[in-house]
Amino acid sequence: MKYSIGDVAKLTGISVSTLRFYDKEGFFKDLKRTEGGIRVFSDKELEVLNVIDCLKHSGLSIKDIKEFLIWCAQGDSSIEKRRALFYARKEEVMSQIVLLQETLDFLKYKCWFYDMAKKLGSTDAVLNLDEKDIPSEFLKFAHRSKKAA
Repeated sequence: MKYSIGDVAKLTGISVSTLRFYDKEGFFKDLKRTEGGIRVFSDKELEVLNVIDCLKHSGLSIKDIKEFLIWCAQGDSSIEKRRALFYARKEEVMSQIVLLQETLDFLKYKCWFYDMAKKLGSTDAVLNLDEKDIPSEFLKFAHRSKKAA
């Protein structure tokens, strides 16, 4: 299928200016143009954009994404480099997920803490709750709060 730059922007949520930048940087190896110079995207470029988006969300820089695309153009001789890159990105994302889960758990605790403080009328009342009155998933945070108080 053929797409205009506007179509691709709507489909992907990537701005037209970013698509132009990617083109200038050589991210689309075989991007076609009309006789008037208008870019004509295909499903191949959409797939490249999916990979770029994935790598960006995994924390890879534009410079490193550009290097990855150069490896792709090299063909099978760069399979191991590309494979290693995706394994490294996977590990990085898994680490980020662990950190985000810890952050979410703490935020849930603080929501509970301040809900209880509002209900009981003070933060001291929450800090002095008996352990049996604290949800088990929040006990580790409650112990830290008492030590810090």
